[in-house]
Amino acid sequence: MLIKVKGITKLYEVGVQIIKAVAGVDVEIEKNEYVSIMGPSGSGKSTLMNILGCLDTPTAGEYHLNGAEVSNLDDDKLAYIRNREIGFVFQTFNLLPRANALQNVELPLVYAGVAAREREKIAMEALESVGLVDRATHRPNELSGGQRQRVAIARALVNKPSIILADEPTGNLDSKTGEELMGVFNKIHESGNTIIMVTHEEDVAKYSKRIIRLRDGKIESDININ
Repeated sequence: MLIKVKGITKLYEVGVQIIKAVAGVDVEIEKNEYVSIMGPSGSGKSTLMNILGCLDTPTAGEYHLNGAEVSNLDDDKLAYIRNREIGFVFQTFNLLPRANALQNVELPLVYAGVAAREREKIAMEALESVGLVDRATHRPNELSGGQRQRVAIARALVNKPSIILADEPTGNLDSKTGEELMGVFNKIHESGNTIIMVTHEEDVAKYSKRIIRLRDGKIESDININ
């Protein structure tokens, strides 16, 4: 089992009010699954994504990732796990504007202490996997939105993580570019990667094999669709 969460709860204090963003969620995700997490605004999907991505810790409950309990780890240990186990793709790309595509893709390898020559080789292979080798020396402002998101996907893949977490990955793209990008995700999944995607778009979710719908911090439905 790649991911197992049990009784995951996340509370926030807003003034004197306690907001229960996630309310006792249980979910298991196997290696090489392709899962979409959906729900209306305020349903808890982004909070759950942050917990699964080790960007946040739950108030209560257990989270096992690759057999290790990670829900109670400190920030340094969470950062270590994020860099080794999880590749992130965000709606806003989160690229360094003054770095070229290759340098952006290399960044997780820098944090991992990989030597420069090896970094470049691995990063070029990741760019090749998303069809962007010919844009390696271009900065983000010289790339289209779709190309920038491909760079972000290559960066997410470069450490060969257990999971690709994608948060509204087509949100800033037109529909045609979004479709092309979902084709890239399909290839990533077919090559053996686990993908967990937060989206509010049914057209995007249909590319996955399983849809988990949240409402009011709880799982409303969990359905295999393909």
